[in-house]
Amino acid sequence: MNVRRSAAVLAAAVAIGTATPAVAASPSPTPSLPSGLYGSGDPTYDGVWRQSFALIALHRVDVEPAAAAVDWLAGQQCANGAFPAFRADPAKACDAKLMVDTNSTAAAAQALSAVGGHGTAVTKAVNWLKSVQNKDGGWGYAPGGASDANSTSVVIGALATQDTPVSKVRAGAKSPYDALLKLSLPCADGGAFAYQPDKKGKLTANADATAAAVVGMLGTGMLTVRAGDAKKAVCADAPTRTWQRASANGAAYLAKAVAKDGHLTSVLPGSENQPDYGNTADAVVALAAQGGTAAAAGPLRWLERNSAKWAEQSGPAAYAQLILAAKTGGADPRDFGGTDLVKRLTATGPAPKATSAPAAESQDGSGTSVWWMVGAGLAAGAGIGFLLSSRNKRKQS
Repeated sequence: MNVRRSAAVLAAAVAIGTATPAVAASPSPTPSLPSGLYGSGDPTYDGVWRQSFALIALHRVDVEPAAAAVDWLAGQQCANGAFPAFRADPAKACDAKLMVDTNSTAAAAQALSAVGGHGTAVTKAVNWLKSVQNKDGGWGYAPGGASDANSTSVVIGALATQDTPVSKVRAGAKSPYDALLKLSLPCADGGAFAYQPDKKGKLTANADATAAAVVGMLGTGMLTVRAGDAKKAVCADAPTRTWQRASANGAAYLAKAVAKDGHLTSVLPGSENQPDYGNTADAVVALAAQGGTAAAAGPLRWLERNSAKWAEQSGPAAYAQLILAAKTGGADPRDFGGTDLVKRLTATGPAPKATSAPAAESQDGSGTSVWWMVGAGLAAGAGIGFLLSSRNKRKQS
């Protein structure tokens, strides 16, 4: 769906010793696209991810998706509860050759929870995620891979759909929060989160990972996050760094990162630095969740002015991500800088069943309807179609 997803697939392939997908080479023939799928791009690397984001975003704006769209996503699930990035032949049983992953599974669990009527499928997905939890309390992209901030955070979002508190989902003595705390940096290094330690164990600040971890540390995710109480983003170290303090410190890092230009910047080797629309949308969600809508106002306004072309080129996941940012940040997704994001998203897939009036918003923009949620990180990217934006998990500042 985007480069973040591409980076995750590549990293996972290296981590488990498989051949690296040739995403930079000539693409293989595009699979025949089912009618229920959002977007027209090759779904090989992001089909489940972009479908999940689309369903979550539509749920957020009170739009009931077509049954075909929901059925397609539900049909991607394997018997053990896991989801792959894309399953070309749902009639064929999943086997060891099919690569399932935590990100697709966690996103799909949240989407199916949003649309309702799939409680068994959601429970199976969450149980599978629990079964592959690492000893440090976190998750990597591939089951058994080293824990990373993004994967751990998206799984937290899936866990939040259940009755069990996230802090009690443990591998031994470690919870998901413990895994994220290990990836948080002190204020001397900006208070950000790293994606993963490097080979020498060093942590490097990463904006994409930070946006995801800020939301994850709050025990929420795409389906359950909303704007928090208004407060300033201040980094403050303490003798014992708590989950809440680490989230606040991460938000302070993001606030500083967007203060100058209003957006985050994509830093990719061999290319000029440029605005990172997807990660900026993720930052809006994180800033609003941690410090209220006012904390996200700057980058949200920048997205309203500048994101239309990016979303048009990137596809349904980008529109979904902007809808989630708009709703969390207190903007109108039906008039986002003059663009009706809801109309643009629904045009990329099967016509929805019905659209109700927008839910009433409270003063902080969080809304009073039960149809709320938000997403962290992700869009249709270069070459294979989000993980959202032209982001590189390991290289981005």
